[in-house]
Amino acid sequence: MKKVLFMALMATMTLGLVAQKPARVPAYKGIIERVQPNGDTLQTYLIGDEHKHWMTTADGWLIKENEKGWLVYMTEKKDGSVQATCRKAHNEAQRSKCEKRWLEKKGTKKK
Repeated sequence: MKKVLFMALMATMTLGLVAQKPARVPAYKGIIERVQPNGDTLQTYLIGDEHKHWMTTADGWLIKENEKGWLVYMTEKKDGSVQATCRKAHNEAQRSKCEKRWLEKKGTKKK
């Protein structure tokens, strides 16, 4: 009888552990200094968790690392999705006037 109760208890505990969804782990909250391939540094934030996440500049512009290792700005397409551009990201203080104008017109800022 004790053996049956023990086995039933173990089965219940095992099923309880399997049924639980793992907790989401939030992204690191602090600024992360990333180094571009040319040696420039860029201050970035990670937002989200392991299932849904994105990266932004310190002032909120969406960025992504491209296949060559550069962090580039994202732009919103007509269907609402975002895509990487060829524009290399910079810290706010290092942006040219042209880059600032482009961001205001075509850049995507995380709200």
